[in-house]
Amino acid sequence: MTEVATRQADVALEGVRAVNQLLHSPGAPARLALTNPRGAHALACGIDSPIEVTIDGHVGYYCAGMNQRARVTVRGNAGVGVAENMMSGTVRVTGDASQSAGATAHGGLLVIEGNAAARCGISMKGVDIVVGGDIGHMSAFMGQAGRLVVCGDAGAALGDSLYEARIYVRGSVASLGADCVAKEMRAEHLAELRELLDAAGFDADPAEFTRYGSARTLYNFHVDNVGAY
Repeated sequence: MTEVATRQADVALEGVRAVNQLLHSPGAPARLALTNPRGAHALACGIDSPIEVTIDGHVGYYCAGMNQRARVTVRGNAGVGVAENMMSGTVRVTGDASQSAGATAHGGLLVIEGNAAARCGISMKGVDIVVGGDIGHMSAFMGQAGRLVVCGDAGAALGDSLYEARIYVRGSVASLGADCVAKEMRAEHLAELRELLDAAGFDADPAEFTRYGSARTLYNFHVDNVGAY
């Protein structure tokens, strides 16, 4: 089988607009390697084809936002909102990610090999997020669906106002948010977690994680819970 050639593009030389137009075009290359991103914002956003994009360096805000079907790898750190509103495909950050990683994302897999800052997975709607390190405060706030896996520690107010998203944390949790509680880790959850860790390329033991989810006490208004709303 003939190997697909990788096209090269220099972001600093060609500009973000031109690079994104190439990625959105009907004739987009199957594999594209981007060099010299230099922290550019909104790079590789809105892709809607099964292509492979590798970014060699750090990126700014909203990299790979609204991704559909593409496989995007950032070989460096990512700024605010990486993979924001992603629908499908895979986004991988080999370094650290700033706040709001995977915000509002509906599907696909986001892998952060390093740490993620505050509000990781905020309002997640079906995405799977696997973080190799720690996450900051208010992560998975109003998480509606999907799974958040944290191989390190979690900051304060984890899962505040959580709906049906599932959270797995290997390390310590500074504090739980409103309506978020620790739950039993059954065989189905161990199998689910093993699958997610394998997909992300991590060899952690699922038995070392604690599962967190919604206590479902805030689904309907009750005056006794008014202080939590």
